[in-house]
Amino acid sequence: MATTLTAPAASSAPTARSTRTGVNWPTVWNGVAIGVIIVWCLAPFYWMFVMSLRDNSYTYSTDLLPSHVTFDNFKFVFNTTYNHFGRALVNGVIIGGCVTLIAMAIGVFAAYALARLQFRFKFLILGLVLTASMFPQVALLTPVFQLFSDWHLLGTYPGLILPQISFSLPLAVFILTSFFADMPWELEQAAKVDGATPGQAFRLVIFPLAAPALFTTAILVFLGSWNEFLLTSQLYNQNDNVATPTVAIAKLTAGPHIVPYTQTMAAGVVITIPLVIVVLVFQRRIVAGLTAGGVKG
Repeated sequence: MATTLTAPAASSAPTARSTRTGVNWPTVWNGVAIGVIIVWCLAPFYWMFVMSLRDNSYTYSTDLLPSHVTFDNFKFVFNTTYNHFGRALVNGVIIGGCVTLIAMAIGVFAAYALARLQFRFKFLILGLVLTASMFPQVALLTPVFQLFSDWHLLGTYPGLILPQISFSLPLAVFILTSFFADMPWELEQAAKVDGATPGQAFRLVIFPLAAPALFTTAILVFLGSWNEFLLTSQLYNQNDNVATPTVAIAKLTAGPHIVPYTQTMAAGVVITIPLVIVVLVFQRRIVAGLTAGGVKG
């Protein structure tokens, strides 16, 4: 006589509950949280964009949608009669590019040494690097100003690049050290077994694998330099030939005792949009760099 075995029926309580309510609450709450974050982050930029398109006579209008639209504000921003905003954009690219290149060139090798090599006071040096990255800029403003004044570097490119490197380099070293520390030693050992020297192993194996982290760190360093204001506002020495975009916005004027609010918003849009484009274009590389080394095999 054949015996038929019947598996116990799975509990249908969750299914019945989902069918009864018809709402997947975890998904709903995740959507609400994402929506709140998006609104919180983008609302200031949206209002800045709306005001940048508004006629100056309607500066204090409370319309949430663009009204009294004009592009005269953007024309005013690049008007060299009162402002030097175009030159400031070029200066921002030059200074940010130099800061990024120098900080990355030094930071890569420093981070690799701290992550891979064993030497005395290694953890003390890493702690000093972390301390430097958290040190407030305002505390260094007076001594740096006095030092650069004695060196005749105020109002020059080196006078603006060097202080930013001192704050960007610890950030680069910290991020890259964490990445190199998570990379398996077997990669270098395999390269050395094949006859590669330590330098060749780094150049041919480690460096290509570290490209996402290097790319992400370089973007973060450049954005930090592009948005820097405190040191630059004091060290550019009223020299518009080396002023950066953030300083140019602070100096934006339409004449004596006139605050051009809508034109200032237009300048903010001009500064922000390139950064948004860079992040959107390279978002996959940025995410890959931030998560690289976070999962070990």
